[in-house]
Amino acid sequence: MERAKANTKKGALTTRGVAALQPGKWAADPAARGAGRLQVIKLNAGGLAWYFRYTRSDGKRDALPLGTDLTLAEARGLAAQLSRRYQAGERDLRDALEAEQRAIERSRQDADAVTAVQKKLAAATLGVLLNAYCDQLDRLGKESASDVRKALARHVEKPWQELWSKPASQVDTEDLLQVVARLVHDGKLREAAKVRSYLRAAYAAAIAARHDPAALPKLRELKLSTNPARDLATIEGNTQPGERHLSLAELRCYWRHISEPGFYYGPLLRFHLLTGAQRIAQLSRATSADFDADAKVMRLYDKKGRRKKPREHDVPLIAEAVEAIEEMGNGPYLFTLTKGTTAAGISGMGDALDAVNEAMSKATELPGGRFTARDLRRTVETRLSAEGVSLEDRSHLQSHGLSGVQHRHYDKHKRINEARAALETLRRLLDPPGKVLPFRKRGSKKA
Repeated sequence: MERAKANTKKGALTTRGVAALQPGKWAADPAARGAGRLQVIKLNAGGLAWYFRYTRSDGKRDALPLGTDLTLAEARGLAAQLSRRYQAGERDLRDALEAEQRAIERSRQDADAVTAVQKKLAAATLGVLLNAYCDQLDRLGKESASDVRKALARHVEKPWQELWSKPASQVDTEDLLQVVARLVHDGKLREAAKVRSYLRAAYAAAIAARHDPAALPKLRELKLSTNPARDLATIEGNTQPGERHLSLAELRCYWRHISEPGFYYGPLLRFHLLTGAQRIAQLSRATSADFDADAKVMRLYDKKGRRKKPREHDVPLIAEAVEAIEEMGNGPYLFTLTKGTTAAGISGMGDALDAVNEAMSKATELPGGRFTARDLRRTVETRLSAEGVSLEDRSHLQSHGLSGVQHRHYDKHKRINEARAALETLRRLLDPPGKVLPFRKRGSKKA
């Protein structure tokens, strides 16, 4: 390529001289030997391209591009920097500059990676962990999922918003201690124990999820490996065993009230009692598909506890329990106040017991005070125990205490006959000796 000076003199480049260059023509600043020099070429499109020309260590000449659309002063400044490096011993400038660029790029990538990690860490907060844990409970069909979510929102998210937004991996035991301590100081020992348990379980679930392909992906993505809630001390005095159970006289009064013709809640409450006071959450899930009319057996599904798969729980139905089903209605749900279209649930059961409690209180038939569905459950076990029904048979009837290895894997006897005998015993207790039951019209409705 033809090279020519911008002027006939051997002097320095000038702005006017550079501007006067013809397209394709070169010009250069004078330079001392071994210092390299600044060169410029007029492009065909009319712009200027600037270069620093030097000789490599292998004797080959090289021209490093400095840029386009530079002023003469800017081009000279860049060339001067390269000249100083060249004269200082960096004979292979192109290699050196490319190495520097690679280092800059690596540094930028490292910075981007750090930023990405920081963003991911910032997104994996304690709040994300606790919500993911609740989602896992929902996914497993745990009845406690809703209560756990509400408790964590009430006792962690609202009062401790900064902690809620803190990366879960950076939360330490002291952080969680203040959450539980606040409840203890307020005298809410039971709530403190529950929140402590939820925090421990959430971290444990996330740690286990790292090696469990069936775990919720949200938990696995947190990549947690330590459990700061593990060292939180247990809450002493947080539980008080329930003591309320109905005396035999109270139980018989209760049965009399729920057996009155026309009592709206009667069929629901009789069914509950005559099945051994099963857990309301389990009864509310029972449908007509779970009722074997020939065998007179209802199948419930026990999701209580840590089990991932509900345990089948077969409950025999005595004649009057089957009658109560017929009175409640013919819809898909067995435990119902709406003719089977919806399940009664805890709310419906609560309304029913409120009505009976009020009636019995007015009649001064409750010396022990008001009672709940849990108290009725305790009453059934207490009365059956007094009648000599074994602990094993009572446990199978009410589906509790059956989580051991022997029961899970080896003892497959469902004790249907024993459970039916226990329910017949319970039924005999409900009426005073020699009392004749009044005839009840089926299908009685609330006035």
